[in-house]
Amino acid sequence: MRLTEVYPVGQKVEIGTVHFSAEDIIRFATRFDPQVFHVDEEAARQSLFGALCASGWHTCAGWMKSYVTFFEAEDRRLRSEGREPPKMGPSPGFKKLSWLRPVFAGDTITYSVTPLGHRDLSSRPGWIMNQVLCEGENQRGEPVVRFESAIVEFA
Repeated sequence: MRLTEVYPVGQKVEIGTVHFSAEDIIRFATRFDPQVFHVDEEAARQSLFGALCASGWHTCAGWMKSYVTFFEAEDRRLRSEGREPPKMGPSPGFKKLSWLRPVFAGDTITYSVTPLGHRDLSSRPGWIMNQVLCEGENQRGEPVVRFESAIVEFA
């Protein structure tokens, strides 16, 4: 079974949610993006954001965790229905990454994937390159992150 047989091109699929607490934001940023508006609540209030906010990389990591968790569950669901799930492989990359608005402490982001299309890989018979739109919206329905990703699917 192919990804587009489970999720047709253009069908947006919610893959999970992540709550961004102040503690999680500071913990992630301290290790990976220690800019003042990600690690210090008081300094963040004086910054252009006006409050502590998550690193954009943190929002992307939340998308990735949601993606992996969702497709592990989908694999189990499809197998329980007697269907062979798509064999999803790695991504060779992404493009058009946009951090559209800050993710503040207390925000909950809902992530999604929308298949955009696919093509056969002539160098690997039976393999497909899927193009997907990856998005995240806050609890008010406002977009916060968006990027396009390629995902290898193999036979």
